[in-house]
Amino acid sequence: MSEQQLTGRLYGVGLGPGDPSLMTVRAVQVIAGADVIAYHSARHGRSIARSIAAEHLRADHIEEALIYPVTTESTDHPGGYRGALDEFYESAAARLAVHLDAGRTVAVISEGDPLFYGSYQHMHKRLAHRYPTEVIPGVTSVSAAAARLGKPLAEADEVLTILPGTLPEEELTARLASTDTAVVMKLGRTFPTVRRAMERSGRLPEAHYVERATMTGERTEKLADIDAETVPYFSVSVVPSRIADLPPGTATSTETATTTETATATATATAGEPSGHGEVVVVGTGPAGPLWLTPESRGALAAAEDLVGYTTYLDRVPLRPGQRRHASDNKVESERAELALDLARRGRKVAVVSGGDPGIFAMATAVLEVACQAPYRAIPVRVLPGVTAANAAAARAGAPLGHDYAVISLSDRLKPWEVIAERLHAAAGADLALALYNPGSRSRTWQVGKARELLLEHRAPDTPVILARDIGGPEESVRTVHLADLDPHQVDMRTLLIVGSSQTQAARRDDGTQVVWTPRRYPEG
Repeated sequence: MSEQQLTGRLYGVGLGPGDPSLMTVRAVQVIAGADVIAYHSARHGRSIARSIAAEHLRADHIEEALIYPVTTESTDHPGGYRGALDEFYESAAARLAVHLDAGRTVAVISEGDPLFYGSYQHMHKRLAHRYPTEVIPGVTSVSAAAARLGKPLAEADEVLTILPGTLPEEELTARLASTDTAVVMKLGRTFPTVRRAMERSGRLPEAHYVERATMTGERTEKLADIDAETVPYFSVSVVPSRIADLPPGTATSTETATTTETATATATATAGEPSGHGEVVVVGTGPAGPLWLTPESRGALAAAEDLVGYTTYLDRVPLRPGQRRHASDNKVESERAELALDLARRGRKVAVVSGGDPGIFAMATAVLEVACQAPYRAIPVRVLPGVTAANAAAARAGAPLGHDYAVISLSDRLKPWEVIAERLHAAAGADLALALYNPGSRSRTWQVGKARELLLEHRAPDTPVILARDIGGPEESVRTVHLADLDPHQVDMRTLLIVGSSQTQAARRDDGTQVVWTPRRYPEG
């Protein structure tokens, strides 16, 4: 017989959320056949895991109580709290290894699932590579909480996020805002932080509280109604499926309003008295797809009942059951703004979808212009920032906007070219790096060439110019040329230009990549 065959077998046994009847058949079988039953407990000696499995323990079972030296209190251990726990886990694993080396079968029992925030996992990391091991999954507290609430956790394409309440408040807030559904665990002392994060992320009205699911003393309530002083560690907060709350018969695929339907909706919303105020959130999606969305923007898009925007930008937003989309051409900004505000007057939660950052040559201005007129002045309007094209292009190229810079649109549709030329002269004369939006299109073909002529009056011919096209998209390209070599025929509406200052540097690195940066220090005059 080999040494491996002489050793005992290690089991990590999940016992479920607390009700002994929710233990799996396999868990009961393993406990019955084990020589050693190990369980974690606090210094008071009571173990929830042992109490769940109590009816299956025998008098001849060897019991190993693995008692934590600390739980949440401070410690004078030289390695601090983490050092004290690491030392404890090493010691506990060594105790179990003695039994395994003697050929005994060891079952480490833990509530819930052994590998889901379970205490067993610390033994697993230290022992599973040394001994034959099997993990018996158990019903998690997450599943138990949803079952006791009678509310689905996630449906269709919804994303469920599970968070420990011990995260910093800002991190909790961001993750709650960006996900469809969520469960926050490890409440207890973290409850005030979790509640604030729920409120700041706008999820508090949806949030439920579940304490000791399936156990004696079980409690379920709305999270907003809970007194923080009454919250134990064994409690969770659940933000359940939004789809599940839709009225029966609601389509599971997103509806899209046609241009005619959008016009009808505007007329309908305008007619008569408003039925109540919703809100309008102007959301920046960044320069391309979902990778560029901020958590706050992602959450606002998920929570909206209506999405209003240019068709290309709406296509970047995931389809969600129950939402209605109002798509239109990119030349009707005022009409889109009015539609969004009219829908909000009828009590709808509306997201106006904008590319890049909505406040930079985008939809925020149009919405606010209309929102400051009667009868829209009482409607709540929020603007959420997005990654603007200049920042995205600069990041791809290196750091060409590392010092002072100006942002100018070359489009003369809404302002005369004389104003553009005057601003180009002023910015170039001040030796600012330049981010040039809307440089050209099929109908605007001469502006780039004229801008190059103006800039060459102030800049050296070898000034770096970055041509950043379709950043974040499937046709992304980033090239750097000299200002004198800038070819207007290589520029279209999907291109953004960054023109360096007199201090901007371009260099090729050992891996063949070219980087452009503008130093933060400026020479003394």
